[in-house]
Amino acid sequence: MRVLTVLEILQARDHVTGTELAERLEVDLRTIQRYVVRLRDLSIPIESSRGVGGSYRLRPGFRLPPLLFTDEEAFALSLGLRALRQLGLSAFAPATEGALAKLGRVLPDALRESILTVEDVVAVEPGPWVVSTSAESLIQAASAIRACRRIRFSYRSHTDARSRREIKPYAVLHTDGRWYLIGYCLSRKALRTFRLDRVMDLEVRHATFKRPAKFDPRSYLNQRMPFIQSDYQIDVWIDMSIEEAERTFAPWRVTTEKDQDGTRLRCGRDRLQLFGAMLLSMGRHIVIHKPAELRETFRELARQALLAAQPSAIEESRAASD
Repeated sequence: MRVLTVLEILQARDHVTGTELAERLEVDLRTIQRYVVRLRDLSIPIESSRGVGGSYRLRPGFRLPPLLFTDEEAFALSLGLRALRQLGLSAFAPATEGALAKLGRVLPDALRESILTVEDVVAVEPGPWVVSTSAESLIQAASAIRACRRIRFSYRSHTDARSRREIKPYAVLHTDGRWYLIGYCLSRKALRTFRLDRVMDLEVRHATFKRPAKFDPRSYLNQRMPFIQSDYQIDVWIDMSIEEAERTFAPWRVTTEKDQDGTRLRCGRDRLQLFGAMLLSMGRHIVIHKPAELRETFRELARQALLAAQPSAIEESRAASD
């Protein structure tokens, strides 16, 4: 395994010193020299330079196909490809099947078993929060960020308002079942966050920009997540201490504030039924400030609960016969 690791490092770097290899693999320099000899015996063209700062490198232009996987690597690769739907990228399904088919043709039998294991016994399905996103939009946005080029697109807000935007894209981030695009909006003159599934007709511009070196997209999005572009803005009071609320509710989805003897919860949601059911499962007194639709959601949940609690006709018939 260490011999193969040396090969992987050499393929990833223009050159690497023996000392660096020894430190990475936690062996001595003499052992590294033996590893290099073994690779050369396998006809891997490794060149070396002597003297102070001497290093190893693969002969320029030489590359091995990346098929030297361990069993765990093959399993992880197959599982990762299957899990794309969990990220709202079901559009990658043809590419996923194509990649797995190619791997299946070239991998040794022992490693091919790892792919078949994932296909046969592991089920990966998207959760209720996952929103399908255009693979093309994601690829274009990510490419524009890497090249530091502006992008322009049409955008549909949570209120179904349409607008045309041009931004300097800083990052794309997946959280809570959705992909978000973060960048400096030229029309709003401020940082803005866009749900990528609501982006349409995205085009990469020739104009370039300088991306902030220290921009932290996760920190920025976590601060805005509770209220970001949702169909409903929720504001409720719950009979729970602020300390317990902070432990119970995910900080990137709900903001908490001490209010008298309880806690004020504020957040944005597209679906009230799931959030309402979660609140009811706490078994605490709740006061709804907004939206009014949440009250109707609770009434509907109560009706469903009462209906489920009633004995069915089959159960009544059995009881009568007994």
